[in-house]
Amino acid sequence: MTRRTTALAAALSLLPLGQPLLLGSTTALATAAAVLSTQAAHAQSAADYVNAGIEKGESGDSQGAIADFTKAIEINPQYAIAYSNRGFAKSNSKDYQGAIADCNKAIEINPQFADAYNNRGIAKRKLGDDRGGCADYKKAVSLGHQSTAKWLNSKGGAWCRNMR
Repeated sequence: MTRRTTALAAALSLLPLGQPLLLGSTTALATAAAVLSTQAAHAQSAADYVNAGIEKGESGDSQGAIADFTKAIEINPQYAIAYSNRGFAKSNSKDYQGAIADCNKAIEINPQFADAYNNRGIAKRKLGDDRGGCADYKKAVSLGHQSTAKWLNSKGGAWCRNMR
């Protein structure tokens, strides 16, 4: 059962049995509303941490970005974007194994997430696994990753384009 369903079930359990839903249920409904709005605030703050992490990463603060993405993951452990972005930040910090692990988790959560394949490909190449990196780049392109598609079709991507 999801946390939202559990919270709603707990709040509804406070309703007196045999009573019409709107009579005597103000406290239970208020409790349910409070719990659900708190969960919405947590979901929003996970996105806020991801956005802050992106800003830090773009300004060169990879460690700060990793910390923000980690906070987002603590709030929402199924947030594939946070794992993929943390993987990219770890690559920028030369933690390539950690980057691959994070991208693997993002792909486990969402197998259609092109950015995670692209980011994992970057880390694999940094570790010298050109074949693995190329396979990930091609998978990212097959899922619609436009910047990787442009690169793959450029002179710089010829090595991968021609790899079988």
